[in-house]
Amino acid sequence: MTRKPLTHSLPAGASLLAWLGWAMLLLMADQFTKVLVMGYYQLGDSTRITGFFNLVRVHNSGAAFSFLASAGGWQRWLFTAIGIGAALLMVWLLKTHAKQKLFSFAIASILGGAIGNVIDRVLYGHVVDFFDFHWHGWHFPAFNVADSAITIGAACLILDELLRVRRGR
Repeated sequence: MTRKPLTHSLPAGASLLAWLGWAMLLLMADQFTKVLVMGYYQLGDSTRITGFFNLVRVHNSGAAFSFLASAGGWQRWLFTAIGIGAALLMVWLLKTHAKQKLFSFAIASILGGAIGNVIDRVLYGHVVDFFDFHWHGWHFPAFNVADSAITIGAACLILDELLRVRRGR
């Protein structure tokens, strides 16, 4: 599939390395925050920050929203393999579309988050989550910096596609 570049592109000097740098920055922020949480919190510990936000330490051995969390352990390696495969695809996408700013920002953000969660799975057998939002008894599943980067990247990817389709009309 050939992508039609958006009119907003990076200067000629921009490269794959700039986007890999962004992914690395997100990866480092993710791993740093997880090390802090693991250093200060035991599994299940929680600190109330506001009436709708807590810092917690939870472990997710599944995927998003704890999908397959109780599958017996094989999911660790499945999700690790999927993450590595996706990371390789994203590096290729960045290499071939590095001048497309929004698209590459989205892919690099997803890449940084995906690698952050793959590292957790390999090292610990689960992903460390710690942001806990709640409202009147309703709790959103806890998440981390990597999950945030993936979500923002996915939203930007959708926006990029909507803009691309709109320009094509």
